[in-house]
Amino acid sequence: MKRPKLKKASKRMTCHKRYKIQKKIREHHRKLRKEAKKQGHKKPKRKDPGVPNSAPFKEALLREAELRKQRLEELKQQQKLDRQKEHEKRRKLESDASAQPADGEAGKAPAQCKSKNKAKSGKQNPKKVHCQELKKVLAASDVVLEVLDARDPLGCRCPQVEEAIVRSHQKRLILVLNKSDLVPKENLESWLNYLNQELPTVVFRASTNLKDKGKMPKAKKKAAAFRSTVCIGRDGLWKLLEDFQKTQGKAIQVGVVGFPNVGKSSIVNSLKQEQVCNVGVSMGLTRIMQAVPLDKHMTVIDSPSLIVSPLNSPAALALRTPASIETVKHMEAAAAILAQTDPRQVVLRYTVPDYKTSLEFLTALAQRRGLHQKGGSPNVEGAARLLWAEWTGASFGYYCQTPTSWMTPPYFNESTVTDMKTDMNLEELEKHNARSIQAIRGPRLASSVLFQSTGMTNGVLEENEVSEEAAKHERKERVEEESMDSDQESTDGRENEELSDRPPVEEKEVLPEESTADKESTGSVVLDKATEDDDTYDFSTDYV
Repeated sequence: MKRPKLKKASKRMTCHKRYKIQKKIREHHRKLRKEAKKQGHKKPKRKDPGVPNSAPFKEALLREAELRKQRLEELKQQQKLDRQKEHEKRRKLESDASAQPADGEAGKAPAQCKSKNKAKSGKQNPKKVHCQELKKVLAASDVVLEVLDARDPLGCRCPQVEEAIVRSHQKRLILVLNKSDLVPKENLESWLNYLNQELPTVVFRASTNLKDKGKMPKAKKKAAAFRSTVCIGRDGLWKLLEDFQKTQGKAIQVGVVGFPNVGKSSIVNSLKQEQVCNVGVSMGLTRIMQAVPLDKHMTVIDSPSLIVSPLNSPAALALRTPASIETVKHMEAAAAILAQTDPRQVVLRYTVPDYKTSLEFLTALAQRRGLHQKGGSPNVEGAARLLWAEWTGASFGYYCQTPTSWMTPPYFNESTVTDMKTDMNLEELEKHNARSIQAIRGPRLASSVLFQSTGMTNGVLEENEVSEEAAKHERKERVEEESMDSDQESTDGRENEELSDRPPVEEKEVLPEESTADKESTGSVVLDKATEDDDTYDFSTDYV
């Protein structure tokens, strides 16, 4: 008798295949268990049972809850109305900007775009915000710590801030030489002797070693313990402030001011020994003042960075301009930095061949670091950005020599110097500074690069000066753009005739692109002209 055929295929399989499937299932379940363990067990939200009937004053409680609910609804409505008013204001500003007559000049097109962007943003100028916050810090503080970069202490001093503190006749000013481990010891000692003639100076090295920052849970990030062994100079500064507080007999507030990237927030964190302020490599991270209580009698106030005046030297603008507020022109900044250094030391430091211009150095640096564009050409802009980041960062070692003679600023005299040093234990401070210098392991003098300081850097404290500077900057940009347009008209007559025949909207879109192309390379312009001459089509003649 024949065996009947089965309708369905057999589910039998080899043991090897079955064991493989079971192994995959076990791995999948293990992965799910791990993910569930990471997320944790979330308890379901319980429904509010409300006020029980047996509770006393139930009606009063319900009435208060109803009133609270009504207030929240009114607040939401008010916020909604405020948002609508802001939207209407922005629309009016945009309509006013668009209603202005469009001029035929090409140089005014970028200025109109900037005005539209300002109207759209509707936010306050960040420079003005920095000035306002800095004024608050100076007004609220009894002692002001002016943080200086030990690589260029004189360039980090702001005469406007120091003069405002001296005029108050009640505040004390202390200089803090931060990043003292990046300069040779001989240079650090000479700067300490020079600055001590005017004001009490503290040698400091802020603590920035937070290795376990990413592994900590979110709830404990604010109370991140610092490695206090890395910090140098904390005891001397703490003792100086503590003695001053005892002589005053009241609680004091200590303001921390300075130019960007000198380490203001790092000093506050080192004094508190916790990560209470944001720190980072990028310039201008602190935007608003932040009060940090050290103990019952002392409070430190962190401030945003000082705004650099455009009247300073190019080197000062290159090193002290915060990238978070202003757009940094890296090529100009790199050229200004290289102009103040010794070329032989720079060649030895970066291991590049001798150079005559900054462009030659940047091309050699780009080839040395492997910075290339499409086609294999060296990325000069990237090299300039790299050079600027190293000189404004906290790892590159360079130093400035002290002036040959002691020059007191005009707002300082013998009486102000003695007033600033009263109620300060200077003998104890000298001992702490000597210990700090011994503990610091600075670089050798031969391995550091000598930088020629340009003197004190002027800052901006008044909000009115910021608006005037912005207007001057816009006028300068317009003049430069108009001069570029006139040069283009003299060289490219045919192109301007074709552009004048077009409507004004197309003219705004074409001209900035042509100007940037002319800036980048002159050879591409010649090629473009040749192709345009070949492809021109004369509509007046009839081709058959």
